[in-house]
Amino acid sequence: QVQLVESGGGLVQAGGSLRLSCAASGRTFSSYAMGWFRQAPGKERDFLATISRGGGNTVYANSVKGRFTISRDNAKNTMYLQMNSLKPEDTAAYYCAAKDDTSRYFSPETRPQTYDYWGQGTQVTVSS
Repeated sequence: QVQLVESGGGLVQAGGSLRLSCAASGRTFSSYAMGWFRQAPGKERDFLATISRGGGNTVYANSVKGRFTISRDNAKNTMYLQMNSLKPEDTAAYYCAAKDDTSRYFSPETRPQTYDYWGQGTQVTVSS
């Protein structure tokens, strides 16, 4: 098992930046492919980005491609989401998730139901 804790959310003006962190504890962090998702009130949980176990492969949703960057530091058991050029429509609760990955090759998953563990979320609010 792995426990995930997000941090770094807050209130920012449109055009600003934030960096979210996801700290993991428990089982070996590098055993998991990781992902970031977000959920606005009354809406479904949306995929944002995923990263392979070693960090060499990433996939992004079109809505954040070019603005958000996912990364991980396995030595620190931490994943990050650098968010630039933030827009009011980016306002949501942001979640990190871990997917147990024993496969040889990275198969990026965008479906929330395929992830095994979730953090509690951190709120991001972008004002216009």
